[in-house]
Amino acid sequence: MPMETWGKYSDYTTDPNINPHYIRPGMLQQRLQKLMDEYVGGVGTWYMTSKYMLEEGFYYLDMLKEDSYHMCAENLHELLRAWENFHRILAGEAHARHIHFREETRYPGYYYRGDHLAIDDENWKCFVNSTYDKNTGEWNIFKRDYHQLVSDADKS
Repeated sequence: MPMETWGKYSDYTTDPNINPHYIRPGMLQQRLQKLMDEYVGGVGTWYMTSKYMLEEGFYYLDMLKEDSYHMCAENLHELLRAWENFHRILAGEAHARHIHFREETRYPGYYYRGDHLAIDDENWKCFVNSTYDKNTGEWNIFKRDYHQLVSDADKS
């Protein structure tokens, strides 16, 4: 589909990068990077996010997913980048949903939850896993127990 979109609309404007009918894969990737940076706790926000920033990010992520179906590909390299973007969007959404589910700051320096600044090992020393239903687009996020295999005494 991205190559068909390019073939159908590439002559609509004099600059192939500016076209109301499609978005180039590199441009979509930049939009995803900006969204993840600003709402999911990237360097632009000093690795800080919150429930409300994440929920706003989900809103923009939905818009980005809609726009992703208008990606074009001028050549095979751009086609590869287009399909890579679909996978990046899914991975980025999974990452954001895991941070949203985990109501704590985990490992300072990785990301901070401004609304839950403390590390809460009593409730959150666990694994957060998820499943995604591609037919409904719904996520199921859940905890899995953490089992310490090597004790502190064994480390020395």
